[in-house]
Amino acid sequence: MLMRSDPFRDLDRFAHQVLGTAARPAVMPMDAWREGEQFVVEFDLPGIDPDSLDIDIERNVVTVRAERPAVDPNREMLATERPRGVFSRQLVLGENLDTDKIQASYSEGVLRLRIPVAEKAKPRKIAVGRGDAPPAVADSAVQHEVINA
Repeated sequence: MLMRSDPFRDLDRFAHQVLGTAARPAVMPMDAWREGEQFVVEFDLPGIDPDSLDIDIERNVVTVRAERPAVDPNREMLATERPRGVFSRQLVLGENLDTDKIQASYSEGVLRLRIPVAEKAKPRKIAVGRGDAPPAVADSAVQHEVINA
């Protein structure tokens, strides 16, 4: 049987495993998008025990940490390509998001965060009155203008 070895790939894998420690966590891949009145963020974490997941919020920074334990030293491994150790990712959220209502779920190796837009950041209509007359309903024509403070 022909075995091909790539020393650079082996070195890269070793460096990733060594750097994925509690002191220097490895990064986890992520996708993020807006879905109506909320933002959705998904992290790829296959093979992670859900009990090892740790999600913290401090001010507007969300920190996600997870750990995949080391391989049993009694096993004779033929291939070890999946990274082990601690994974961490921080997201800085805008002030227009409601960090008190973030929801998290983990299914099929994917951690999903749902982050709603804060009520104060949602668009709303403001009625304009004239003197003592009640406010009139605005016409559907809309003009946008940026005001720099």
